[in-house]
Amino acid sequence: MKTLKSIVLGLALLVVTNVVKADEPTAAKITKNHAIATYVTTMTQGNNQGFDAVLDENVKFSSLRGNKLVNFDKADMLKFIDQNKNIKQACTTTTSEVESNNDMTVMKVDMKYDNFTRTNYVTMTNTGDGWKITNVYSVFK
Repeated sequence: MKTLKSIVLGLALLVVTNVVKADEPTAAKITKNHAIATYVTTMTQGNNQGFDAVLDENVKFSSLRGNKLVNFDKADMLKFIDQNKNIKQACTTTTSEVESNNDMTVMKVDMKYDNFTRTNYVTMTNTGDGWKITNVYSVFK
């Protein structure tokens, strides 16, 4: 009889635990529109709120400067963004979709200044945590 009570109590505890866990709110997954909007806002307005969340842990930033390819990782970019927080760029920004499917999207972000244009090709991937930026390649014209 004591064993039966222990089994029933154990099953009741298991059911209660699963019901309580089911009520926990789940984190909202990042959409690709949110990811690209956060990127553009961060780069043009200096508003870095939520920028870290839309970057994949292994994100790579590349920039062609003359004949030299310069690469940065997530930590480098976050440090740069923090140093330039709230600095608004004097540019006109447009975005367009280059390629898209259920797993990845490439967006073209043109930042047009008076004397040059910075074009960013932003690759986003549909990860388990939603859409994350995985690669940004910048070209200056």
